[in-house]
Amino acid sequence: MKITHTPEDVAKWMLEQIKNDGFLFQETAVYAISSKFGEDFTYINNNGNPAIRKDVLASFRKSSGDDIVWQRGEKQWRQRQSYDSPGRNQID
Repeated sequence: MKITHTPEDVAKWMLEQIKNDGFLFQETAVYAISSKFGEDFTYINNNGNPAIRKDVLASFRKSSGDDIVWQRGEKQWRQRQSYDSPGRNQID
């Protein structure tokens, strides 16, 4: 019997990783998602970089709310800190 995963399953896993470790690097996430859930949840973007499928990211944004921020320079998601600016994207 083949196990079928959903974008929500992947998003839940991403959120668990951040809650456990405090952060999740994009590159680490892409390779772990591909290995754990299947290559269908990742792709190579226009810049030639591995990326996470957009429906997974949309589910992740919805499930993580304001608790998680994207640290652009580090290319990582992390838990929101008291000093963070409003919004998801944080400038280094």
